[in-house]
Amino acid sequence: MTAPATRTLVVEKEMPHPPEKIWRALTQGSLIKDWLMENDFQPIVGHKFSFRAKPVANWNGVVDCEVLVVEPTTKLSYSWGSMGMGTVVVWTLAPAGGGTLVRMEQSGFGADQEANYQGAKYGWQKFMGGLEGVVARLS
Repeated sequence: MTAPATRTLVVEKEMPHPPEKIWRALTQGSLIKDWLMENDFQPIVGHKFSFRAKPVANWNGVVDCEVLVVEPTTKLSYSWGSMGMGTVVVWTLAPAGGGTLVRMEQSGFGADQEANYQGAKYGWQKFMGGLEGVVARLS
């Protein structure tokens, strides 16, 4: 029996900043809060944490996560569990021109999770803009 097909969402943005600055915004809880959500994140493989937002209709505002990969200034991955949905988020940073190509990949959306996929697509594009704003103000 084959596993049901899943979809992957990819959002990429080239930022005119070094990967070290972007890495800080991806891994320091106080900075993550500024562009994503309240959290108790630590860049330690196996660390269980949560993102917390204001609850809205059909969502309690909590995302349960676990750090899967930490490769400083190049790759960060964590599980993303919310409302019975289990996906994996992978951030990769690669040199590009005079800055860094930031790639966010969220995989594991089931065929029956179109609304979740579309919501994530909208959300991550917004979050990516917020991330760039946080990175731009770092010294």
